[in-house]
Amino acid sequence: MFDGSYSKFMILKRSFYQRDTISVSRDLLGKVLVHESSEGTTSGCIVETEAYLGPKDRAAHSFGGRRTTRNDVMFGEKGHTYVYLIYGMYYCFNVTCGDVFGKPEAVLIRALEPVNGIDIMKKRRSLVKGNFVNLTNGPGKLSIAMGISKLQNKLDLTAYPLYIKDGSNVEEDKILASKRIGIDYAGEWKDRFLRFYIKENRFVSK
Repeated sequence: MFDGSYSKFMILKRSFYQRDTISVSRDLLGKVLVHESSEGTTSGCIVETEAYLGPKDRAAHSFGGRRTTRNDVMFGEKGHTYVYLIYGMYYCFNVTCGDVFGKPEAVLIRALEPVNGIDIMKKRRSLVKGNFVNLTNGPGKLSIAMGISKLQNKLDLTAYPLYIKDGSNVEEDKILASKRIGIDYAGEWKDRFLRFYIKENRFVSK
């Protein structure tokens, strides 16, 4: 899908994230996540996201307005990273966003299509001879491949070294919506269609 030449695209501005979270979640598809690290630069085209809609959303970490040390970044300026650990071993990478300042909402980046630094990704994922498609087709996998951990929590996504650039425009008929994954505990919210992904893209997680 992506031709690998993302240098011509600009880093997304703060205003991109200061909008309705569902719109941001859809519009992130086709954008390019870039991480410049001591190991080298890695990047991937975003192909799958999930929207989490703050205090009203039973699946959100901020449900009921709960504010903790872990989710504190969601209550601040939009366009920052929210990285947390699941199952004691995998990091999930999220983008803070929303059209109301102080309302804790975010988008989970679920899958990427690798663009640059693929050899670095393979080394991090121990997939020297593994299936290329499996490099970044899930939130835990992409965080490992992109070198993202708690060290990257609360970073400003409008500046180096971790940022999102504009990318290929995804046509509306290529964007599909479904239920979010792994939130059976969330009551009626588990049935909301808040997961968005690019149709027939082989790097989508499920």
